[in-house]
Amino acid sequence: MKVDIEHPKLFDNFRHDIPAGIVVFLVAVPLCLGIALASGVPLFAGIISGIIGGTVVALLSGSHLSVSGPAAGLTVIVLNGLITLGSFETFLLAVVIAGVIQIILGYLKAGIIGYYFPSSVIKGMLAAIGLILILKQIPHAIGYDFVTVGDESFIEPGGSTTFGSLMASFQLLNYGAVIISILSIFILVYWEKPFFKRFTFFKIVPGPLFVVLFGIGLNYFFNAFFQGLTIQETHLVNLPTSTNLQEFAVQFTLPNFGSISNPDVWLVGLTLAIVASIETLLSIEAIDKLDPYKRTSPTNRELKAQGVGNILSGLIGGLPVTSVIVRSSANVNSGGRTKFAAITHGVLLIASVILIPTFLNLIPLASLAAILLVVGYKLAKWQLFREMYRLGPSLFYPFVVTIIAILFTDLLKGIGIGMVVGLFYIIKNNYKTPYFFHKEEHQVGDVVTLKLSEDVSFLNKGSILLTLSHLPENSKLIIDGTNSVNIDYDVLEIIYDFIENAKYKNIDVQLINIPRIEFSSTSH
Repeated sequence: MKVDIEHPKLFDNFRHDIPAGIVVFLVAVPLCLGIALASGVPLFAGIISGIIGGTVVALLSGSHLSVSGPAAGLTVIVLNGLITLGSFETFLLAVVIAGVIQIILGYLKAGIIGYYFPSSVIKGMLAAIGLILILKQIPHAIGYDFVTVGDESFIEPGGSTTFGSLMASFQLLNYGAVIISILSIFILVYWEKPFFKRFTFFKIVPGPLFVVLFGIGLNYFFNAFFQGLTIQETHLVNLPTSTNLQEFAVQFTLPNFGSISNPDVWLVGLTLAIVASIETLLSIEAIDKLDPYKRTSPTNRELKAQGVGNILSGLIGGLPVTSVIVRSSANVNSGGRTKFAAITHGVLLIASVILIPTFLNLIPLASLAAILLVVGYKLAKWQLFREMYRLGPSLFYPFVVTIIAILFTDLLKGIGIGMVVGLFYIIKNNYKTPYFFHKEEHQVGDVVTLKLSEDVSFLNKGSILLTLSHLPENSKLIIDGTNSVNIDYDVLEIIYDFIENAKYKNIDVQLINIPRIEFSSTSH
């Protein structure tokens, strides 16, 4: 008998996806503007890429929870590209070329690269993003907004560092911002408590939306009765405004196709395509681990979707688009279940720049900082560190090194350093017989036996995942680890994830001599 359990369907989860989309939208607005500012391009370019990522990419993507838009990890490449190419219009042509290259990579099935990042590094990346959110948002939470919103690098555009800005922020406190952020965090924490969830109001209204409205209202209260606490315009959201359709239309920029023969344009486009693709694949892998339904996103389809998004973004004046961890994790933590949450965020971005930019510009950055501080805490809970420590040095050290490297460099460099440490342990522990699987055609109802070899490493994740994903419904799978001396934690994680998912396809899974593992509370 088939198990009557299904993954969430797109149109059956509006009550979860719409509130999550609103939260992602509130997080995305300042991030889009901040990344555009840090990249040295018009602010509206950040909004354009957020709209493209939230609508076009979300519709084409096979990911259920990933949210795309401008990425902080590309700011340095954008800045260097502008300097090299000499104009924003020529740079937009490079973005279009990057999109074409990504589509080609998708058809070449380059998305499989994402399977070869060990889970210790992926979890280290998530924890590092959480810590970066905390460190970067504390200044905004206390009214120090000289830090560019959306910048994630250790060395900031102004020459200061993350810790330098953090220390400087405490010398220029805005007590109105402090009050708003503290009360907002208090509201967000208690909003999710079971006691409050008994009331319909707390079920219907998302906590972050209430926090934003509360921040606007409290600032009006300060201005009326305690003007010394009033938050000024420099500490509010700063969305470009248009008084008429003509002013709105001129904010779009077309690429300079006359530079198509310039080799530097192609070089910048290739660089953007490679870096954006890697960042997207990393994000997809990380968000799939956070997905409570343990769904697997098709990575090659994701590269194609990102490619189409970058082509459109470049054609109308937007920044390069990637899957973004901050927005995606905010989506997961806000209860998003399907891609409709990302689409909701994209539609709201469109509406906001056309209909309500003046209202959005009333939002204190302290309110948004409070939302991101809570998201950061959920990504970097101390329980995650404790659980990774219990798994042993071969997983804990790459995890910690990845966190430290990302904190003191940037996302991609930190991932690279973490991979080197992870590979060291793989080479040390996994130099014996590699994993292999004899490919066969399996029919519905067959008994399939997967025999693991003496040593199975994370490098075998891709082939094992591919084998498991092609098993037909109503079959029986036996995974035999009798001959295995060592089975890497990443492979065990895939096996147990598959068991959770197998009930949706009515696949009976039997394990023989496969070790049990404890999952992280963050990823399961």
